[in-house]
Amino acid sequence: MNNGYTNRNSAMSRKELWDAIGSVSFAMDELRLFLDTHPDCAEALSLFSEYSNARHELLVRYTQTFGPLDSYTPGTENGWTWNCGPMPWSTEVMD
Repeated sequence: MNNGYTNRNSAMSRKELWDAIGSVSFAMDELRLFLDTHPDCAEALSLFSEYSNARHELLVRYTQTFGPLDSYTPGTENGWTWNCGPMPWSTEVMD
């Protein structure tokens, strides 16, 4: 999928990653609603899978670069770090 969000060669700012995650998540929510009423639509299933993979990659990139987005996925290699940095939704840390 070439959606512009998952290009591994481009460095994205915190805000760009946050916005990309939000956009992909919104598309997935819309597809999920569509699939509730059209569960056999191959095109929608394929798009959902592609967006799911893109979202996962964006979440990994965000977490590796800026820290976890939620308290369920913090790295614990260096102790409990969830509360050490700015919260992901904090507007002060956005570019």
